[in-house]
Parts: sequence; C-alpha cells; structure tokens
Amino acid sequence: MNDAPLMISVSGLRGLIGQSLTPQVATHFAAAYGSHLKQTTGHPNPHVVFGRDSRPSGQMIESAAIAGLSAVGCRVTTLGIVTTPSVAIMIEHLGAQGGMVATASHNPIIWNGLKPLTADGVAPPSDQSKQIIERFHKQDFDYAPVEQLQPIGSDDTTHRVHVDRVLNNVDVQAIRDANIKVVLDSVHGAGGPAGAMLLNELGVELVHLYGETTGHFPHTPEPTAENLTGLSDAVRQHNAHIGLAQDPDADRLAVADENGAYIGEEYTLALCAKHVMARTPGPAAANLSTSRMIDDIATQHDQTVYRTPVGEANVAKRMRETNCVVGGEGNGGIIWPVIGYVRDSLAGAALLLELMATTGKTVSQLVDDIPAYTIVKTKCPIQPGMAEAAGAAVKQAFADHAIDEQDGVRVDLPDGWIHVRPSNTEPIMRIIVEAPDQNRANQLLESTQQAIG
Repeated sequence: MNDAPLMISVSGLRGLIGQSLTPQVATHFAAAYGSHLKQTTGHPNPHVVFGRDSRPSGQMIESAAIAGLSAVGCRVTTLGIVTTPSVAIMIEHLGAQGGMVATASHNPIIWNGLKPLTADGVAPPSDQSKQIIERFHKQDFDYAPVEQLQPIGSDDTTHRVHVDRVLNNVDVQAIRDANIKVVLDSVHGAGGPAGAMLLNELGVELVHLYGETTGHFPHTPEPTAENLTGLSDAVRQHNAHIGLAQDPDADRLAVADENGAYIGEEYTLALCAKHVMARTPGPAAANLSTSRMIDDIATQHDQTVYRTPVGEANVAKRMRETNCVVGGEGNGGIIWPVIGYVRDSLAGAALLLELMATTGKTVSQLVDDIPAYTIVKTKCPIQPGMAEAAGAAVKQAFADHAIDEQDGVRVDLPDGWIHVRPSNTEPIMRIIVEAPDQNRANQLLESTQQAIG
C-alpha cells in the first residue's frame, strides 16, 4: 500500500483511492490550500468554489476536502458534478478567492485527485504550488476558531453560466444554419450535461454517447485513437459530420472527421487556433509537447507562438504575459481567453463548429489545409533518477541541435523534434517525437530510446 503513487505537482494532487489517496490525505491537502489562500489573500474566510467530476469516489473526496477547507475557515460553495473549466468560470462569476476540483482528469477510475485553482481560474504558479505542497507535507494548517467557521453553500447555475459564456462568443445562427450532425462521447464524465446543453442550443443534431454522469467509464477514458473506436463507428453509423470526445472532467477534446477517422487531439488546438487567429489576430502559446502545426498556422498569420513547460498553468501564465488570443496543449486542451484561461472542451467544440459553419468545409478538408506531421507518443514507468539520466543522455546524443530544458529536454531538429520529460500526473516518463512522416518519426523515436538505453 505504501508503494502506491501519490502525485503532487503544479497540476495538483492525484492518487489511488483507498491506497495513496485517502480521506485524510484529501482533508490535509485541502487544508493546506485553504491556509495558503488565507495567507496570500489576507482574508480570514476566503471564498472557495468546489466542483467534482463524476467518479464514484468523488463524493467521498469532496466531503473530505470540504472538511479541510472549512476547518481553516474557508467559505465553500459546492457546484456538484461540473467540468473543470466550469469551476474556473464560476470562481470569477461568484467573485471567489479560489476554487478546487475533485478530479483525476483522464486517469482510470481507481484514481482521483484535487486540483486547486486561483482567483484567476488557473492552477497556482509553480512557486505557489511549492508553498502549498510544503504546507501539506509539514501539516502546516491555519485552523480557524469556531467563531470563524463558515456555512457551506451550493450553487446549481454552473452549466447555464458556462454555456451562456460560450454562446455569447460564437456565431450561433451560422452554426444553426449549417445543419451539422455531431456525435459526442462524454465517457459518463462531468461534461455530459453542459456538452448537451451547448450543442442543443447551437442547433446541431446530437447523437450523445455516454452522457450520464455515472463515472463508470465505458472505455479507457483518455481520448486517444485506441480508446475511441466506438466514437468512430458511431460517426459512420449516423452519417455525422464530426465526432467529439471529452475526457472525464471535460477540459480535453478529441475529434473524428466525417468519415469516422480519428484525427487526434493535436488537431483540436491547431484547428481552433487557425480559426481564432483569422478572426482575432494575435500570438499564441503552447507547451513544448505540442505539434508544430500551430507554428505553421501562426506563420500564416504573421504571429508568434510562445513555448512553455507542460501544464495548463504554465501555458495560461505565458498567455497572460504576452496577450495571446489562443493557446493550449496538444492533448486536446484549447484555451480561449474570452471564455477563460483553462482548457475547455466546450469552447473547443463551439470553435470547431463555427469554423465548419463559416467555411462550409468538412473536417477532413480543414485538416488538409494544415501541413501534416506524424507525432508519436510513448511512455514508460519511471524510477528515481531515471528522468535526469534520460535527459542527460538525450542532450549528449543530440548535442548539435537546439535544446530546450524548460521541462525535461526538448530537441529541435530541422525536420522534427523530440521531447523527453517526467509526467506531472502519473509515475511515468513520456517520450514524444514529431516528424513529417511515420518513417522519420520512428527513426527519431528509436534514436531517442537507444540514447536513453
């Protein structure tokens, strides 16, 4: 039991239910975050909004975390089962000092976690994350006296607030007039209700797979090709124009074209960036593991792409600093600042539908407009010291090329790139390579694996 991983990073906390993530751990992490909020805001009773995804362990983790927040004097408003970007939006909507989400994103059902959010709706920056983690490890909690304890409230308007914000920023009538048929796979996660609300109000013909928020995932929940064969089949069966897949907390979006072909998570950001840059010129930001497609798109619009370490908080921070009009990560995470600085599958879905409606093009035609690359992602279990040794080996093997060490090691070659880094959310090391074709991508992957040994 002691060997079960408890991942604590800039992305929050994740662990295995009944093993590394117990109610006590959840209470302590939430108390650490609440104590941090009190210190940094100077408010004795900071307001924290709390949402969760649909995992069966969610109610238990929520209850434990709320106990920790309340114990240090936070005023908590519960939102129920909602998307992670919805929690971020509600922080602003309710004027709260922070937020917290009980979720393990795309991880399997045995996992759960806690993701803290700042008043800006993003994960705390790395220096603040370190302070929260240090409080957690030291059990340095600023417990409140009984007269400062606050009542726990609730708010049931979250879906409406989020959907309205998206609707107010797209051409609803154009999408309605396009008569688009959509298959949406919500994987029994948190995105089903808001996803259906949005798509119905956009006037699409919706075929909804696994829209109920049971938390019992019908397939492995990470929205990758091997896990979405059912979505592809449904697009073909229903003659739909596009297939969309959310992950359990609905901050990621994957796409299948009108033929049911999985076009991948990387195209979510590329297509959305192409559309946003055309309607609102400006720079973009993406993490180091994201495809060069966004660089090609930015070049077409005479714009810049700022690269950051992996992690939504890192991308959002750079976006704010450089006034980016769009950004995100190649895992299907689109960040559209007019909605919020959090990856958002609802924003991504609306932008894709507006792009289809305003251009009259199919998804496959839109994909053909973007220079194609082959990206290969693999992972392996990580042992202590392994990431440092792997990074050093890759640097030595590719010493003649441009190297970026913001997050692990990224090597940029004339015809591709390599990124080797430890995951923030799982006990694994990721190896990602991209090249113009499959053969070259395989060569780069093989060279990288040989260097690591």
